[in-house]
Amino acid sequence: MDENMMTSVPLFSALNAQDQDELRSMMSEVTLRRGEKLFNEGEEGDRLYLIVEGKMKLGHTSGDGRDNLIAVLGPGEMIGELTLFDPGPRSTTATAVAATRMMELEHSAMMVFLDAHPELAKHMLRALAQRLRRTNNALADLVFSDVPGRVAKALLDLADRFGKPAADGTIHVPHELTQEELAQLVGASRETVNKSLAEFGSRGWLSLENRGVHLMDVERLRRRAR
Repeated sequence: MDENMMTSVPLFSALNAQDQDELRSMMSEVTLRRGEKLFNEGEEGDRLYLIVEGKMKLGHTSGDGRDNLIAVLGPGEMIGELTLFDPGPRSTTATAVAATRMMELEHSAMMVFLDAHPELAKHMLRALAQRLRRTNNALADLVFSDVPGRVAKALLDLADRFGKPAADGTIHVPHELTQEELAQLVGASRETVNKSLAEFGSRGWLSLENRGVHLMDVERLRRRAR
């Protein structure tokens, strides 16, 4: 991780240059291909990961074998922070949905660093609170929103985090998810989600591409997501 990359990560931006150098020296690099797993649900966790490039998905498998996509994470976000504060088995399976580069740090080394830099713990807790808020909102959507509304909201969230403005005024969202993965993220069947996407496309709100989407009418999608 170069100096500019370390500074651009919100979690570490509050540290001075000397502290950033110290933390960077304690980290090692991990690279994954698309579809490669970082760890499996139930495995013991002993390290924290920071995404530098690419995207990772966190999934959970129910007792009857159904898969659920909990979150899609990108550059600057952490994986494995829960076991830092509450040691135990991994609660999800982490899989790369695109070629991904990460920095890893053993929890024992991280705890030593946190003891010397308590202000970093505040930033980590803020990141955890943001993740928890997103999870709570997703649970509320499952109860109170219909599938088209959840699809619209998921696309807007992906656009906020991964979207890139295009020359024609649309927003290109290379989310890297398959149709099945997008359905798991929404918490609905693939057929129902595809029906919602087709409806949005027929209204001119978006156009689909392989593992991505162009949003052409963000305001209409926002209204549908409410």
